[in-house]
Amino acid sequence: MYLIRGIGNLAAFKKKFPNITMSGTIGNFDGLHLGHQAILNQVKMKAKESLGSSLVLFTEPHASEYFAANQSNIDPPPRICPWREKVKLLKHFGIDFAFFLKFNTSLKIMTPQEFLDEILSEVNLSHLIIGDDFRFGAQRAGDFDLLKEWGIKNRTEVIVNPTISYDNERISSSRIREALLINNFALAEKLLGRPYTFSGKVVFGQQLGGSIGIPTANLWIPKQRLPISGVYAVRCMVNSLFYNGIANMGIRPTVGGKHPVLEVHIFNFNKSIYGKRLTVEFKNKLRDEKKFDNIDLLKKQILIDISKAKKILE
Repeated sequence: MYLIRGIGNLAAFKKKFPNITMSGTIGNFDGLHLGHQAILNQVKMKAKESLGSSLVLFTEPHASEYFAANQSNIDPPPRICPWREKVKLLKHFGIDFAFFLKFNTSLKIMTPQEFLDEILSEVNLSHLIIGDDFRFGAQRAGDFDLLKEWGIKNRTEVIVNPTISYDNERISSSRIREALLINNFALAEKLLGRPYTFSGKVVFGQQLGGSIGIPTANLWIPKQRLPISGVYAVRCMVNSLFYNGIANMGIRPTVGGKHPVLEVHIFNFNKSIYGKRLTVEFKNKLRDEKKFDNIDLLKKQILIDISKAKKILE
């Protein structure tokens, strides 16, 4: 999959692929859930029919994250998957091109017509497939009618993908976030079409776990808030092998932590995996994170957590 990194790289893209036609879509695609996958399948089908290529345009950060960062009284919604994972999933689903648009002041104030003229018109779209709730441009003023009118002028067929539902309710990123926040991983899996996981590179930490006989792998996490918090029974994959374990997502208040960290203790595992990518599948929440009076009490609780997790994961 070829990644177009921002508007500034459009010219290089067009020079490298001068005669290519695209069937594309645009959106946040947080989580790449079954609703998103239905759109991607239609994009790929139209690309095949027209002997063209498939394209997904997405923004980073999400608009809601951008606006929350500029308003102190608003928290951004949790991110189901970081942009690196999104790109990996798009590649997995067989998309040919991904166009990463940086959501900044310039994009925020871009009118719908400017967006059409400066971005969509530059990628030679034969088809544009959108979700039924898609809006674009400053103040989200652009709608399907404007896209349809633009499409007629530019010989681009604009198609609205119908809503995909589960249990008579729309599948959406918001619904998945809510399921994860209340520990309903079974529902999240149904909506995603796969188990909820987080993948990250193992980095050096404080080595506290090893000092108390419970070594942990610390994962690099993005600045965006994840929809998980607390202690979980987990299934891990590293070097293509699977292991059981427990994970803590939080600030580690007992040791004076201030920033969120994802720590994973893998059962019966003593290999060095620094720099490796570890994929964590969250199976069940054991408890919320809490502050203990001392390290001995923390260790005692972790041993209890391990015992509970092993029973759940058997």
